Amino acid sequence: MRRHPAEKREIEPDRKYQNALIQKFINYVMRQGKKSVAERVVYGAFDIIEKEAKKDPVEIFNLALENATPLVEVRSRRVGGANYQVPREVRGDRRISLAFRWIIGGARARSGAPMKKRLAEEIMLAAKNEGGAVKKRTDMHRMAEANKAFAHFAW
Repeated sequence: MRRHPAEKREIEPDRKYQNALIQKFINYVMRQGKKSVAERVVYGAFDIIEKEAKKDPVEIFNLALENATPLVEVRSRRVGGANYQVPREVRGDRRISLAFRWIIGGARARSGAPMKKRLAEEIMLAAKNEGGAVKKRTDMHRMAEANKAFAHFAW
């Protein structure tokens, strides 16, 4: 076990938009340390969004993130030999990481197009409150609502 909690690293803003959230998103897209490839994918997706939506891609990205961010989740809790799905509020940093993971997962699950195109589509769908990431959030909220009776087990 750790002696003390790991310190949170400060993330520098990205080169193009000077936004730390976009840099964090690039880091999530990155695989096997290939940051330049991840940057190309994300910036390419933002170019596609700008072309198709004719709006600021950062604005659309923030809206998509807001729509894909979960407020509550269920966590397993063992009480007296039985496992209960206890609804809990999601911490701020976990909310963002879940939204990132779901948007990227939704884009990777699609097929037949380059990653930048798939990512652009998933971000635009999330901005319209549609797509795989928003569906995951809705499912999580529905599960939390169904298990509201076990909220008193929250620790």
